[in-house]
Amino acid sequence: MNFFVVRWKQMDPIIVQVNISPGGLPKRAISEGSIAPLGIAGDLHAHPEIHGGPEKAILLIASETVDEFIRRGYPLFYGALGENLTTRGLNVRDLRIGDQIRAGGALLEITRPRGPCRQLDIYGESLKEELYDARVQQRDPSSPRWGMSGFYLSVLQPGPVQAGDIIAVVSHLA
Repeated sequence: MNFFVVRWKQMDPIIVQVNISPGGLPKRAISEGSIAPLGIAGDLHAHPEIHGGPEKAILLIASETVDEFIRRGYPLFYGALGENLTTRGLNVRDLRIGDQIRAGGALLEITRPRGPCRQLDIYGESLKEELYDARVQQRDPSSPRWGMSGFYLSVLQPGPVQAGDIIAVVSHLA
């Protein structure tokens, strides 16, 4: 009898969805986009005094977070939380402010955790508290909610992006 050993290789982290909107929630998937200094071309903000700008050009959220909250009964889908990039396989618990990330052809830098706004109440008033806490607000990565609300990123180098592109930390601050 012959036995074969199958080695499972963990896939590289990828972008599973690129999202934009004419302003507000939700953001909807596009097949490909162009990341510019102020975000993905065609993505607008309902409240530009709060969202967007060079320090909040891109919002990244892990698909694993969205999937977990769907399992908990929240009516979410990729793009529902307002993210521009929905990722899979990128361990958000390990991400830190200042980390540089290659997303498709763009180079991005994490500037801050995303503070959820009241617009998320449409998915359930308790969602914000489950995604974010005072420790995340204080930028404490030991919070059990670290990374769940997503991260804002600035654009260091513009470039194209599409679903299926690799997303990787290229510079990690200790």
